[in-house]
Amino acid sequence: MTEKLKGTTTVGIVCKDGVVLAADRRASLGNMVLSENVTKVFWIDDHLVLAGAGSVGDILSLVRLLRAEAKLYRARVGKEMSVKALTTLTSNVLHGSRFMPYFGWFLIAGHTGKPGLYSVDMAGGVTEDRFTAAGSGMEFAFSILEAEFKEEMTLEEGVKLALKAIKAATRRDVFTGGGVTLVTVTDEGYKEWSEEEIKGLLE
Repeated sequence: MTEKLKGTTTVGIVCKDGVVLAADRRASLGNMVLSENVTKVFWIDDHLVLAGAGSVGDILSLVRLLRAEAKLYRARVGKEMSVKALTTLTSNVLHGSRFMPYFGWFLIAGHTGKPGLYSVDMAGGVTEDRFTAAGSGMEFAFSILEAEFKEEMTLEEGVKLALKAIKAATRRDVFTGGGVTLVTVTDEGYKEWSEEEIKGLLE
């Protein structure tokens, strides 16, 4: 059953001092809500993060693979993999599996010298973005992002915009809900925001 859990909205925003990824926490099976506490944004390395929309089992399998590859890269090369390198690796894995695909749409973000954000479809197609959304509520999230995104936004502005986009999807998409996971990555590293911090921003 785990592999069939799906339904989500994920959002990514590049800011002048970092990158923001946010996602709702609901998992659904058909028209039934099975969980309101599912993690969809994942730490890959100190400055690298991935968000997934789609089959939970496939997303978790890919996350385990990418974490192992990032650790091997660090051991062999002596430094952290770049955002672009992680995206290329993900694209190659997905393209190589396209006849037995990972059912997901992935946002890859991080700060390795500068903030970066990419979306990768399940066939391995890559798009570099300043802001993006994926999942069942992406249309509603995009309506907010396209209206309010500005170049050179501060991290605080980006966080508030990401939360607003997820909130819009929660109101209109039945498969999105259950709270928010919010992650930022800056030159200082990865941070997952607490429920108290998120609640304060939403209020």
